[in-house]
Amino acid sequence: MAKSGPPPIVFILLFLLLAGGGWFFFLNKPASQDVSNNPPTPTPAGDGVPLPVAPVVGGASPVAASSFALPASVPAGTAVRIDGSTSMVTINQNLKNGFQGKFSGTRVDTKANGSEKGIQDLAAGTADIAAVSRPLTAQEQGQGLAAVPVALDTIAPVVGINNPFKAGLTSAQVQDIFKGNVQDWSKVGGPAGQIKVINRPAVSGTHQTFKEQVLGGGKFGTTANITTLDRDATTPLLQALGNNGIGYATFAQVANQRTVRVVPVNGATPDAGNYPYKRQLYYAYKNPPSQAVKDFLGYATSSEGQKAMLAGN
Repeated sequence: MAKSGPPPIVFILLFLLLAGGGWFFFLNKPASQDVSNNPPTPTPAGDGVPLPVAPVVGGASPVAASSFALPASVPAGTAVRIDGSTSMVTINQNLKNGFQGKFSGTRVDTKANGSEKGIQDLAAGTADIAAVSRPLTAQEQGQGLAAVPVALDTIAPVVGINNPFKAGLTSAQVQDIFKGNVQDWSKVGGPAGQIKVINRPAVSGTHQTFKEQVLGGGKFGTTANITTLDRDATTPLLQALGNNGIGYATFAQVANQRTVRVVPVNGATPDAGNYPYKRQLYYAYKNPPSQAVKDFLGYATSSEGQKAMLAGN
């Protein structure tokens, strides 16, 4: 009886046909392409710390601040103009000294007319960087401004060194004092005597941060014992304290002052981990940043710049 099914030669021919087709496909396969829509991972800053993504106006894809790397060199003649928060005077000066010392022939001009003025000058093009002691608003970001965090700072209540009040305050007592609800030192554990409150003007970033962090978004008091300065400057504020006044400043500006005493809050000093009044400080810039701005921010956010920033503090 004959065997059923096709002869063996048919299987051999079919195998050769399939093998040849596979070899043809392999030889003519197009080069692989990366069709991923994912943006590239931002390159870390000079010392390996990733920087935040800066928004771009017009709904375009976000641009990573990956170019803010510590530069190997900066051309002589490079100039950077900084204006903004009075709380960042020391930081600005220290970074200026470090940047100019590292890169010969560069110049950094610093002013301290308050966060709001710094942002206005940045938007107008009369400043390259705005030192700000608060986050940018959505409206400011809509103007093409972006910000990179520079340092973590604390706000400290301060009294004159000869003030007879030698104790600390609770956060509730600080609120009551600056809202005008408590006007005598005897109400917070001190000897009897009126509390003279020295407040910063509303244009101050420190004023705005204090209002949010310390007063819970509430308003400063308007009682007769509260004086608001016309200009946002720390030295006049400290001088106005006398023996019965209380004010507030960024801790870096008063840590080494011998004419004032920092008042502990809830039993903690500003250098403690559980201190309640902390905030982020920023350098704002306009997109796209110039090469000079990239170089300065690369230095400021590097480990070398961070060490220079704290010099003398």
